[in-house]
Parts: sequence; structure tokens; C-alpha cells
Amino acid sequence: MSEFLQQIINGLSLGSIYALIALGYTMVYGVLRFINFAHSDVFMAGAFAGYYMSRGFEFTLPGMHKKALFIFKGLPQESFLAGSFVLLGSMAICAFLGILIERFAYRPLRNSSKLNVLITAIGVSLLLENLAQALFGATPKAFPPLLPSKSIHLGPLLVSTNQIGVLLITFVLMMALQYIVRRTKMGTAMRAVSFNPTAASLVGVNNDVIISFTFGLGSALAAAGGILYALNYQSIDPLMGVLPGLKAFVAAVLGGIGNIPGAALGGLVLGLVETFVNGSRFSSYTDAIAFAILILILLFRPEGLLGKSQVEKV
Repeated sequence: MSEFLQQIINGLSLGSIYALIALGYTMVYGVLRFINFAHSDVFMAGAFAGYYMSRGFEFTLPGMHKKALFIFKGLPQESFLAGSFVLLGSMAICAFLGILIERFAYRPLRNSSKLNVLITAIGVSLLLENLAQALFGATPKAFPPLLPSKSIHLGPLLVSTNQIGVLLITFVLMMALQYIVRRTKMGTAMRAVSFNPTAASLVGVNNDVIISFTFGLGSALAAAGGILYALNYQSIDPLMGVLPGLKAFVAAVLGGIGNIPGAALGGLVLGLVETFVNGSRFSSYTDAIAFAILILILLFRPEGLLGKSQVEKV
């Protein structure tokens, strides 16, 4: 029983990261009806932004034998405030990056065919990956411990503070996203553009601003996912976003592409499935099983777990 609960905790921690990335996919699809395949590389950019932000505050104090991160006087590296500063800074940087991608790569193709936009998305993804390799190098880098890393015994369970941090941060960000979408004017405008962009523009909604805001918000969540992923796996590289990004896309489809609660649920479910498979004799087929889920959901319930089927006139 204790092993089962341990697997659930590990699965929820991994699924929370997938959920943060999947939210970006589903938000963009909900507004523009296309998949932003460059989103996984924004996830990677978030991890590198956090890495270099932390290094930018390194210096050695007299009498110390190792470097420490000081953002404010007396604030050590492994602290909640230090981690919060790097997390928020990385989210702001990637929000700006997402807005730039939308403005210069996707907006000129707004009235083009979906195939043109899809090819452009793949091109932007490859551009970001190769640009990251040119700027940062292809060698993996060790991510600094921004939060105090300790193991906590809860009866027979062993939970790390990083896992607790992932769950808490993901919960806070999801609640903040839900509040923005449901309780603010910008969120109301996002839902209006998603439902009918033409009608939204006729009642005074600036579609360009709303779409840019959606890209920025989704990219900020991807950056948070990148930081949390790097904290748990402690290594980053320019291609780190490829596989998590594809799995997050599976999670978005599993929950119902275009459905925000569905993306969160899909991420958690996929994380649990992957963790239980890793703990079984089929562990070498973990990635294959994740993509088999995508095939099955497309065959038997293409609208996803929380999505609704729609009839389109042709």
C-alpha cells in the first residue's frame, strides 16, 4: 500500500509539470485552432532563463569556500524567496518570448491555411533549438538547487521538498489561471475570441491584444514547468523540451484540446500512468505507452476526457 501511495505522489509531481505545459497548448488551440509546436522549446527557454538568472547573482563572500546565490543581502541560494525570484523572472522572460513568436511568426499567417501555420510552428521550434545550442552549447548543464532539498518521512512515505514545491506551485498557478479566465475582463475577452473572433471584434475586443496575451500567458506557464522540471531532474540542455513537450501535447488531447481543466486533468493522468509503468516490468516501453494513449484517445474519444464533441458544417 505504501508503495502504491508513493507512486501516486511521484506521478502527481510529474503530471503537474505536464499539465503546466499542456495548458499552453490548449489555450492557443482554444483561441486560434492550431497547435503551437514551438511551445515545448519555450519550456526549454524557461529552464535556461532560470539557470542564467541564478548564475548572474553568484559571488563569493570572504571566508566562504563555495559560491552562493544572493539576490538580496543575506538571502541564500536555497530559499523560497530566491526560488520565487527566479521562477517569476523566468516566467516574465518567456511570456515576452511567446508574444514575440506570435507577433512575428504567426500573426502574418493569421489568414493563411492551417498547413502553413503548422509548418511555421515546426520551423520556429527548430530555430529555437538550434539557436539555444549556438548560444548555450549542446552540453547538459547542472541546474542549481533553488529550493531547500530535503526528504520528509510521512509514515512509510518518502516525499521530497521539491515534489511538494512542484505540487503547490502548480496548484497556485492553475488557480491563478482559472481566476484570470473566469473572473477578469481579459479572461472574458479570451473566451469571446475563442467562441467567435468575428463577433468579439464587432463588440470592441482587440483580437490581436487578446491573442498576444494568450501566447504570453501560456508561455509563462511553460517557463514555470521548465523550472520545476529542472529542479527535479537537475540537468538542462537545448533539446530537453522535445519529449516533455510531446507528452504534454498527448496530455492536452487526452483531457480535451481547448479545454483548460481538461489539459490539467490530462497532465495528471499521464503522469500517473507513466509513473506506474516505470515501476513495472514494462518500464522500457514508457514512452511508447504514452503515445499509444494518444492513438487510443483519437480513435475512441477524440474530444478527450472533458471535451465536448462538435459538429462542423462543411
